[in-house]
Amino acid sequence: MRLFIDANILVATLNKEYPLYTWSSRLLSLQGKQNIALLTSPLCLAIAFYFASKKSGEKVAREKISLLLQHIGTTSMDEKTTTQAIQNRLIHDFEDGMEYYSALQHKCDFIVTENQKDFYFSDIEVIGCEDFLLKLSNNSTS
Repeated sequence: MRLFIDANILVATLNKEYPLYTWSSRLLSLQGKQNIALLTSPLCLAIAFYFASKKSGEKVAREKISLLLQHIGTTSMDEKTTTQAIQNRLIHDFEDGMEYYSALQHKCDFIVTENQKDFYFSDIEVIGCEDFLLKLSNNSTS
């Protein structure tokens, strides 16, 4: 199962923002377990770095992103994903469109975000951290 991790999940984890940190840190610990692959985009990493550097400084933010990259895969954003995002008239937020097409290109099964409404146009299931973890727990006990 491939999960695309949105920037708000990364920011909450890197900055230990409660109450989301409780769920986001658990989610990021799933890499490689139960056939789960975690992926994010370069754009999400840049957003996470920006907010982590505002809280902890650039040096610490670099260390956090470096550690994160040891445990999460990175999708690509290229001319195709950019063009698809800008040409889809259903998409109002260009950034979300680029993330969506990047996730789609990398065959992600879920987009995990706390802003589910931002992906109203998605054909990929969009879910929050806590809901995904509960769903995963329910499936493993079935």
